[in-house]
Amino acid sequence: MSDEVAIYDEVEIEDMTYDETLQIYHYPCPCGDRFEIGLQDLRDEETDIAVCPSCSLMIRVIFDVDNLPKPPGSEPEPEQETPQQVEVAA
Repeated sequence: MSDEVAIYDEVEIEDMTYDETLQIYHYPCPCGDRFEIGLQDLRDEETDIAVCPSCSLMIRVIFDVDNLPKPPGSEPEPEQETPQQVEVAA
């Protein structure tokens, strides 16, 4: 018996739809539902397999971990300039 998973297709992440609120990628499944994979799973490189919750189909997601959306707070804050007082002539 093989540990290989039967993959329906391979899909580039650019072809998937990203839900920023849920932080998951979607792709239409032939059954009418959608394949789903979580952003954190992709970041952690735990899996590259998106599954359809309604049927047994799976797809392999082709992506570069460096091109994934950055986690909130990971971007360095732009330096804030301190406000300077300006004298106004009366």
